[in-house]
Amino acid sequence: MRAATERNGDELIARRHLPALPDRVWHAFTSPTGIAAFWGGSHATVPQASVTVDLRPGGEFALDTRAPDGRTGRLRFVYVRVEPPSELVFDEPVTGLRTTVTLRPAGHGTDLTVHQRKLPPQLRTDQAADGLASILDALAAHLRHHDDGDSSDPSNPA
Repeated sequence: MRAATERNGDELIARRHLPALPDRVWHAFTSPTGIAAFWGGSHATVPQASVTVDLRPGGEFALDTRAPDGRTGRLRFVYVRVEPPSELVFDEPVTGLRTTVTLRPAGHGTDLTVHQRKLPPQLRTDQAADGLASILDALAAHLRHHDDGDSSDPSNPA
């Protein structure tokens, strides 16, 4: 099953059922190990050492991406709302893009919705929608094949 996306003006919504309970999905979205494992999707890699997380409203997380052609970039986001393990809201300060990640238990897994608002014009494309779907598909694969939960991590209530 692939992530489903829909575009509507300056909004992009992606949905994906994930093969893990919300606590594990939350940990993947809020730990350097988890973020590095899936954030690049199929179009980039993220060195784990580049990921920083300050998980609190007003805190930020940042990461480096490396494209297959060697191009690199630094992404930085500021947390707006942190409600474990059900909702995470963060802004990208340069563009004003706001992302809301919602996790809902569903059977033995999680229904994930990623809602991006205020998309800059360069991200209102099929390529951007495919990129977000690729990231969520990489997250699903990571959750199927790895248990990176750490019960000593305060952001992981497992």
